Amino acid sequence: MLPFLCSFVRMKSGKRMRLFPWRLLLWVVLAGFCASCGGGLKGLLTPASSGRPYELLVVAEPEVWEHPVGRAWLEALDTDVPGLPQPERAFRLMHAAPRDFDATLRLTRNMLVLDVDREKYPQAEFTYAKDAFAAPQLVVTLRVPDEDSLKAAAGRYAASLVRLFTQEERRRRMDWLVDHHNAEVERKVAEQFGCRVWVPTELASCKAGENFFWAGTNRATDDLNFVVYAYPYTGAEALTKAEFIHRRDSVMKENIPGARAGMYMATDSLMTDVRLFSLDGDTVCEARGLWQVKGDFMGGPFVSHARVDKARGLVVVGEVFVYAPGRMKRNLIRSMEASLYTLRLPPRHGDRRN
Repeated sequence: MLPFLCSFVRMKSGKRMRLFPWRLLLWVVLAGFCASCGGGLKGLLTPASSGRPYELLVVAEPEVWEHPVGRAWLEALDTDVPGLPQPERAFRLMHAAPRDFDATLRLTRNMLVLDVDREKYPQAEFTYAKDAFAAPQLVVTLRVPDEDSLKAAAGRYAASLVRLFTQEERRRRMDWLVDHHNAEVERKVAEQFGCRVWVPTELASCKAGENFFWAGTNRATDDLNFVVYAYPYTGAEALTKAEFIHRRDSVMKENIPGARAGMYMATDSLMTDVRLFSLDGDTVCEARGLWQVKGDFMGGPFVSHARVDKARGLVVVGEVFVYAPGRMKRNLIRSMEASLYTLRLPPRHGDRRN
């Protein structure tokens, strides 16, 4: 079948060495597997990272971390997640001294290394490394000459670093969704809206309405939900907070009723913030805040992305919301939020992004 497996290989000495078929076959399979993974042999042999999502290990000398400069970094990193009904930290922070940074700690998925050395570093510098010791992993190292430089960097860069690690966790979740998304929901959304989106397989309960689709886990607690709906685009005001809340409340009142007549989902406008940002060349109106059921005590966080489908003259909204009474909600809403970044509008003429 494979005559080359029994071929001879000429060595530098001029002698020939016969390769055993099974050994050569092993190398062929290994090379093919590495090529298919795209990461080569390093990707194949890199151990899995440890820790849970949204944990951050800070590696710094105790005399730095336990002094005012270290407290400045702790306060700058220890921020709350916006749009939740109760305060929850953006990351669970942990500390380790360099002397304790052993093989086990090197597997941590998110790490920030603060290195102070006047002789080595004439000025402050950042370095970034992905999958340096494990995968998936992000290691950010800040090297500074003195504690004054380190303290100044806290006020200047800490918020950006929190965003960076948050984005990396979201990217990991999106990678996970490639093989763990609900294909039936993907198909139904494509048929109804012409869009592609990936939501976790556990969102198996579905409801369709006019320009509306809802998928959820239908659980009594830790209930995860995704909705997509569309309405006519009327101009730039469509991406304002007032117009978004008006449209959202109209859609939710019609499609997500409460347990009894007169009950329906509504937006807590005072606890909702809106921002615009660019994603894949499109302007996205992100709304982040709280929902509640009128006439009931149910509520929780939501995040929505509204985009303009100019070709069809529509605003297409993808939204995730969570119901988890008495539970922490950070990881629940953030894991669902990754699905919003997989939403793709119908491709425009000449557009290859989708």
